[in-house]
Amino acid sequence: MPADGYAWWYVDGIADEGGRAVSVIGFIGSVFSPWYAWSGRRDPANHCCINVATYGPGGRFTMTDRGRAALRLSRDEFRVGPSRMVWRNGQLIIEVDEIGAPPLVSRVRGTITVTPEALTEVEMLLAPDGGHVWRPFGPVSTVDVDLEAKGWQWRGHGYFDANFGTRALEADFSYWTWGRFPVRSGATCFYDATARSGAHVAQAIHFDHQGGAEVIAPPPVAPMSRSLWAVRRETRGDAGTRARQVLGMLDAPFYCRSAVETVIDGEPTLGVHEALDLDRFRSPLLKPMLAVRVPRRAGWRFPAGA
Repeated sequence: MPADGYAWWYVDGIADEGGRAVSVIGFIGSVFSPWYAWSGRRDPANHCCINVATYGPGGRFTMTDRGRAALRLSRDEFRVGPSRMVWRNGQLIIEVDEIGAPPLVSRVRGTITVTPEALTEVEMLLAPDGGHVWRPFGPVSTVDVDLEAKGWQWRGHGYFDANFGTRALEADFSYWTWGRFPVRSGATCFYDATARSGAHVAQAIHFDHQGGAEVIAPPPVAPMSRSLWAVRRETRGDAGTRARQVLGMLDAPFYCRSAVETVIDGEPTLGVHEALDLDRFRSPLLKPMLAVRVPRRAGWRFPAGA
């Protein structure tokens, strides 16, 4: 991977009974790590992590920036220190063993299993020169959560994708929103991004249960209230409808992830939405704040035989 590059593998899930959700991101060249930025972004593999966050009663956030000694990568396994993602028999199995960030410092341990109904062959360029690429592997998935905490054993609808890039996000974009929304016929994803060049990405793709994909005309922008940190938010939905947050997930000065309800072709749907203000993220004042939530652990030694 080139200097300044990144790759991430992303999973989310919302419990069928509501009230709980989970997200996992495996990073090489951790795009939101202040330590990667302070390093000059010269060595992506020296800034890797598996970020695990649980949302709802007893929710925790974990994101430890680790050095290259903690990274093991093969065709079917991505391992960072004590946690790993493994592709096995058509499932993504995530084995978690992390420590929650302040102020709720505690162990987050267990297994999250993602089962895509089908794998897509979609790859979408987010920049004309291929500097940023989106790869939605399993947009229609089931997620099973089995963590060592009361209430954190549940099943729900899930999603699995990846993003790859050769430049920092904030170098090329000023604002970014994404959403995935399950519908009876599969799932619909929206990608909207404003480039620093002034160009605008506005993509809507519908995925069916067999892994087929169809580019569709994006519905109108559906306004939303701002986040707790006043990050601007918007998604897509039928004309005259307004999207609303049902469950707050991650709320940061530059980023918001939440479970959002909107309406697509007359069908109400609850999915995961994110908004990213990259102008705010560029501010050097944010980096020390992030370092409190994203500790750096450069050294790691795998147990014998691991």
